[in-house]
Amino acid sequence: TYVATLTVTDNNGNTSTCTATVRVVDSVAPSAVCKDITVQLNGAGQATITAVQIDNGSSDACGIASLSLDKTSFDVTNVGTNLVTLTVTDNNGNTSTCTATVTVVDAVAPSAICQDITVQLDATGHATITAVQLNNGSSDASGIASLSVDKTNFDCTNIGTYVATLTVTDNNGNTSTC
Repeated sequence: TYVATLTVTDNNGNTSTCTATVRVVDSVAPSAVCKDITVQLNGAGQATITAVQIDNGSSDACGIASLSLDKTSFDVTNVGTNLVTLTVTDNNGNTSTCTATVTVVDAVAPSAICQDITVQLDATGHATITAVQLNNGSSDASGIASLSVDKTNFDCTNIGTYVATLTVTDNNGNTSTC
């Protein structure tokens, strides 16, 4: 609020003054500008973002007081596209929002852990193994989708040591072997 003084002078040099109160108001919302981003989950299957990562040059003539997001934490259940809302607040309390897409990616391979096993041929000279028998606690934050082994059937020609490869695939298609 400001007090202004108005002085009026007529053609004969007579003057008169008065004062008026001038109230300056900012009612213009800031310009909220978003950008889409991609984030990678960490080994624990989590990712965190900030409003600054989503902001793409939001502005206001009187300045920006704050930026905030409606969602900042993501986990394996959020793999794919997620909409977030950025709220921009100017220095006079006016707000504006925009929406961005946060693409959450899981590119962390599972932890493949194998164990050695011994199999006995049956009376016909055959033995079959499964990937589960070789698995020794393989894990991934997004969960294990499948286990497979490169060779499951053995016979008399395989007596001795065979190095089998266990392939572990997580729920997002990442693989690891042991």
